Amino acid sequence: MTANTTPQHLQLGTWGEEQAVEYLQRKGYTIVERDWHSGHRDIDIIAWDGVNMVFVEVKARRNKVFMEPEEAVNYQKLMNLRRAINHYIKYRNIRTPWRFDVITVVGTPECANAEIQHIEDFQLI
Repeated sequence: MTANTTPQHLQLGTWGEEQAVEYLQRKGYTIVERDWHSGHRDIDIIAWDGVNMVFVEVKARRNKVFMEPEEAVNYQKLMNLRRAINHYIKYRNIRTPWRFDVITVVGTPECANAEIQHIEDFQLI
């Protein structure tokens, strides 16, 4: 048996994205793409809610001891997301309304109930 050599923070991020995808699917969203890259920038989840193309940034944390997870979506991250979303819209020739959401996931893969918060229409500045 091979030990998992992926750093713990990356394992947590992957788990958090899985939780976010499952959450969105339960709400009726269709997942269009995951981990879409534009150079070194990425969009975690791109989904369709039936009306809007929804670009989702996922922030997973073990706990909220140091800060709320959405506080990690700082100015620089928002600027990178704006560029990536703009590129995606042009690249895929998106003509429908769109919005940017943040989903926070607090917990660990070992815990039964992750705390999920969906912040719709998060301000991209």
